[in-house]
Amino acid sequence: MGLVYFILCAYGMTYILLYGSIFNPIRPKKGKLGELFKCPLCLGFWVGVFLWSINYFTELFTYEYNFINALLLGSLSAGSSYFLSMILDDFGLKLRNTKGGDEK
Repeated sequence: MGLVYFILCAYGMTYILLYGSIFNPIRPKKGKLGELFKCPLCLGFWVGVFLWSINYFTELFTYEYNFINALLLGSLSAGSSYFLSMILDDFGLKLRNTKGGDEK
């Protein structure tokens, strides 16, 4: 269950950092940090590493402190944050009309 909590926390934190209007005044717009805060895959990795680094302070998930766990959990967070951001938005599931029709 700890892995599910980790994924949900990572996605939630990534989504808030990327799209939360409360962060608009302080969110970087230019340079490398600006690029980081536009990409759920990139930011998701660093959110995962951050969550791994603070896992001592929570009972939701517990992982050993070593480089491999940091890399794996960062990668898990990046992949799951990207995947979930591609299938979900503010209105629920993202659905595309793939049938041919009148295109403008």
